[in-house]
Amino acid sequence: MTDRSPSAAAVTRLADHAHGYVQPDGSWYINNCGLVDAGDHTVLIDTCATERRTRALLAAVEGATGRPVTTLVNTHHHGDHTNGNYLVEGATVVGHRKTRELIAAEGIQTYEGVFVGNDWGELRPRPPEIVFDDRLTLYAGEVEIRLIHPGHAAHTTNDVLVWLPQQRVLYAGDLVFHGGSPFALMGSVAGWRKALDVIRELEPEVILPGHGGPCGLDIVDKVDEYLAFVQQTAERGKAAGLSPLEVAKETDLGDFASLSEQERLPGNLHRAYAELDGAEWGAQIDLVAAITDMLAYNKGPIRCFS
Repeated sequence: MTDRSPSAAAVTRLADHAHGYVQPDGSWYINNCGLVDAGDHTVLIDTCATERRTRALLAAVEGATGRPVTTLVNTHHHGDHTNGNYLVEGATVVGHRKTRELIAAEGIQTYEGVFVGNDWGELRPRPPEIVFDDRLTLYAGEVEIRLIHPGHAAHTTNDVLVWLPQQRVLYAGDLVFHGGSPFALMGSVAGWRKALDVIRELEPEVILPGHGGPCGLDIVDKVDEYLAFVQQTAERGKAAGLSPLEVAKETDLGDFASLSEQERLPGNLHRAYAELDGAEWGAQIDLVAAITDMLAYNKGPIRCFS
């Protein structure tokens, strides 16, 4: 049985100065974080969904580096990557402009009635204090850290790739899922596929995904294949006059049956249907209807282990 407790997470070396904080099993609200250790500068990439998990993260970081975090980078606004921001005292938070706007507008989202099993603890929203739109370069000592927005919606409207060119290490946020179903409801299926080309052009040697273990470009291809499958399923469903939920229920997942969080399929199909109808990438759609269909596909609330 998989140990999903905070004590199962560990700091993993990816390259010189570059580490990952990997939380098993990478399912709903159990994300990965990154760590750049450069002497007097410690850069943390993302926090965790809950107070308990973020406190465990910060203890692990200080144990690995011997010093507190000086800069925190957010890869996007979702709570599993930002809820713990407020606990990183003394650090400056950096993120995309839309990340700041969405955290400020939405606060802490717990989605009562959608997920069960979460142990949120005490949480307070803290949006980034330094924002950018397209590109921003940070330096931690001699380590160059490039922050890259793909230029359009993908997993969300505000995804940020954290690229270490000297180390060839990419902190991909949720633009890469390893072992779990990608989730495009709040972004764009088509835009996400295009954003994967940005990753390919960087030619990283090591990728830390937002969920799941460190990987290479082969997993980027798997994400792309899943998103193409979503688009093809949406085209088939619309041609047959089926709703996203109806086509999801009758779809054979085939090569993707081994991915976790299969209940994301109807949510992804809602986004793909909207794009087939001409919606812009990242446009507002009916999230309540999509999440309601996800719960119907799952036959009840979604079990969470955060």
